Amino acid sequence: MNSRADLIGSLPKAELHIHLEGSLEPELLFAIAQRNGVTLQYDSVEALRAAYVFDNLQQFLDIYYVGMQVLRKPRDFHELALAYFRRAAEDGVRHIEAFFDPQAHIERQVSVDAVMEGLNAAILDAREFGVSVFLIPCFLRHLPADDALQALELLKPYVGQFHAVGLDSSERGFPPVLFDDVFASARSLGLRCVAHAGEEGPPEYVWQALDILKVDRIDHGNRAMEDARLIHRLAQEGTPLTVCPLSNLKLGVVSSLEDHPIRDMLHAGIVATVNSDDPAYFGGYVNDNYRQVTDAVQLSDSNLVKLAKNSFAASFLDDDAKHRWMLEIEEVEQNLGTVSQTTQ
Repeated sequence: MNSRADLIGSLPKAELHIHLEGSLEPELLFAIAQRNGVTLQYDSVEALRAAYVFDNLQQFLDIYYVGMQVLRKPRDFHELALAYFRRAAEDGVRHIEAFFDPQAHIERQVSVDAVMEGLNAAILDAREFGVSVFLIPCFLRHLPADDALQALELLKPYVGQFHAVGLDSSERGFPPVLFDDVFASARSLGLRCVAHAGEEGPPEYVWQALDILKVDRIDHGNRAMEDARLIHRLAQEGTPLTVCPLSNLKLGVVSSLEDHPIRDMLHAGIVATVNSDDPAYFGGYVNDNYRQVTDAVQLSDSNLVKLAKNSFAASFLDDDAKHRWMLEIEEVEQNLGTVSQTTQ
């Protein structure tokens, strides 16, 4: 092993910030559309992929919700999820905590039953790749909180088949405090909680997610780095951030990868992790994110090992599973040292 790319490829990882609907590659989207008789406004895979140019989060979401219109039957959700699980396994991902957006399907008269049937089938199939999967349904913050409560009611029969709830979609103008009641209800069911905050929204949204929604980790969290007290709190309490470098670049959250705060997060003692967010739209799966941000901000080998360890530490796996993965990462690290010495 003689390069950071080799190290990245060899490290076991957990991916904690992946929207399954955002892994819908144009080729699969067109195939499912044809099977379901859905007419698309794009006449080819190339035309669709060429439309993946965004200046901000809302422009991305506009096309993201159009793309998921093709998903209608259990088979569609099975194929969607399994394609991502297979691709993630190729990158050394061994555990996944995957988001999906039930409200976006319910409003299209696609039942929660159909979604869960397809996703659960894919989770079983993913065992062939050596991958474990936890599901996290997310509430859409651009819809009323009452809508989220109704979605949670429809999800209740499946409690035990997902591990947490999340909050995603348009951030600006939709502070976490609006969803206090639905997150309290989720916690009363024994569910863990996560929320997108501090991507485009201000540091105050991160504070609200911590203090009002009582989340276990923050998704994105870039703008937390604008608030020294918040940085200290995240580090002291060990609240993880699920950071998505290529997404941040594609959506203009950072002007360049060289400006990405991931290294500053690590130096501040924050449990930062690297993830792919919506890889079909943002041009890279998890190893692409690791490689490109490593080159841009000059992450060291020890930084990369720390990020891999953080990914499992930040997960909802039990302590025994976390310990096993830490040992595997340390074995890779030791092998790297041995090989490095023999190639000097």
